[in-house]
Amino acid sequence: MNKPAQKRAPVVALSAPVEGALWMIAASTCWAVMSAMIRYISTDLSSLEVAFFRILFAAFIMAPHMVRKKTGFFPRKHRGLYLLRAALHACAMLCWFFALTMMPLAPATALYFTAPFFATILAVLFLGEVVHTRRWIAVAAGFAGAMVILRPGFVTLEWGAILVLGTAVASAIGRITVRTLTRDQSPNDMVTYNFNILTPIMLIPALFVWQWPSLEMTAWLAALGVIGAISHLFMTRAYVVAEASQVAPFDFTQLIVVAAIGYLAFGEIPDEWTVAGSILIAGSAIYIAQREAAARKQKAKQGTAA
Repeated sequence: MNKPAQKRAPVVALSAPVEGALWMIAASTCWAVMSAMIRYISTDLSSLEVAFFRILFAAFIMAPHMVRKKTGFFPRKHRGLYLLRAALHACAMLCWFFALTMMPLAPATALYFTAPFFATILAVLFLGEVVHTRRWIAVAAGFAGAMVILRPGFVTLEWGAILVLGTAVASAIGRITVRTLTRDQSPNDMVTYNFNILTPIMLIPALFVWQWPSLEMTAWLAALGVIGAISHLFMTRAYVVAEASQVAPFDFTQLIVVAAIGYLAFGEIPDEWTVAGSILIAGSAIYIAQREAAARKQKAKQGTAA
């Protein structure tokens, strides 16, 4: 007699919010690891050169998409907007890379999360978006969290912190350009064009401090580019499978991961001011993300009804 077929254990299907959260946690973990890698590599190479190689290797990773989709090296439309976005990305990245060599990972990461607050203000000024009182309160609370970390007047404001805030501002302006581009451009096309444009831009300043990296450093730089590209793909996947309001809070797992890496790899222990400020910033940014998602839903419903 034939043996009865063994029953397979049922595969547990993840709900969209859970899957989206897992993708976002994976992306945030990659970003935290990248920050630590940048800190380590920058002890051997200039931050200008590290930034160039990070973009170069990421561009190589996205090259198959360019060939497969026949997108071309340079965008056919929105060229001015792409150039502006690339310039903003270059500014943000250079500020961030230099800042990571000047201050601990945890407070730097926390201050970077002020970008949504700057983006809210810029959206009102340049896109005419309507922001109600509760969101303005969240913005104010987020900036208060930044002040808790910086404590101006009580401790000297360091260049590292100023550079991180520069990163946040440049990133916020970049988000405004992305909102325009996503109307008729796919995420992968946007990432590919951005890396293509950034590669020659980042090469120019790197040439002034150029030194050929060792074999070990080349491996680290390649890994940095790979992880950077993967983090973008993870983040894109998170927003594809779930709503922004459901996955955005999990971006802040980066604060926990980066604090752990900072302690284990560099012996950095966040003080109570950094922890308190991080909580304020994270809570405010999560609230803003949820309100923005609700506003987009409402606008979509109104468009459908019309």
